[in-house]
Amino acid sequence: MMELVLVTGMAGAGKSCVLNAMEDIGYYVVDNLPLTFLRQFVSHCLEKSGKLSRVAMVIDIRSCECFPELAEAYRTLKIELRDDIHCRMVCLEASEQILLTRFRTARRSHPLAGRFGGDLSRAIAYESEHLQSIRAAADVMLDTSLLSNSQLKEQIKMQFTTHLTDTMLIQVMSFGFKYGAPLEADLMFDMRCLPNPYYIPELKHHTGIERCVQDYVMHAPESQAYFEKITNMLDFLIPLYIREGRTQLAIGFGCTGGHHRSVTFAELVSEHLRKNDWHILTLHRDYKKEK
Repeated sequence: MMELVLVTGMAGAGKSCVLNAMEDIGYYVVDNLPLTFLRQFVSHCLEKSGKLSRVAMVIDIRSCECFPELAEAYRTLKIELRDDIHCRMVCLEASEQILLTRFRTARRSHPLAGRFGGDLSRAIAYESEHLQSIRAAADVMLDTSLLSNSQLKEQIKMQFTTHLTDTMLIQVMSFGFKYGAPLEADLMFDMRCLPNPYYIPELKHHTGIERCVQDYVMHAPESQAYFEKITNMLDFLIPLYIREGRTQLAIGFGCTGGHHRSVTFAELVSEHLRKNDWHILTLHRDYKKEK
């Protein structure tokens, strides 16, 4: 079943921030979709099935004649396509004083300001007054007056992700220091202090993807202790990164050539994190070099 989240509400209340958060957790996002195209766009998404199975869109006063029209279109869509889509509407608002401050700080004009001769207060009051039909139809109401962007994103992630592990993609990579450390790594661990299979003739031409190399590396007590300390630290740190709004994390493991020890740890740490249901992408940058 397709998931559709319609984001609307007052200008300046944080709709763009919400859309960014939805994109971070895997939704296909559309900003400022004209209301007249809503049904046509939903039909297109249904035809694409899995490719557009989670969609979030902003429709607000910029792209529809009035809020009651949007509320009615949303109710009709929910009823007529109830067997095909799961719809939710998020309505954002904020106090007049906060919105005045945001518009003046950002030096952007309110979309209705021209209708009121540039009077920002009247534009905000008009929009708030006509939002009543949306308030009645919305599934989620959020007042963003006292929320920072990161706090608003966290609220959205809590509303639209079932598990904390859905909110972050973790890239685990191995590399060889002789080819340079990866600039994209957020966390980096040096494996050159561990026993090196390179000097074992029967292991030299194998890599850390293979069990024989992993067994050799992990047989050493210091490797086992290092692995335990790293995994304990990652189990502690990853939820903290998510709490601060991070959606991606790159973890690098390096050894001299990027063939044995670093690959072993990248493989085993990836396996550990997958058991905790994190989304893991494992990359071995240098393990095929010099072969």
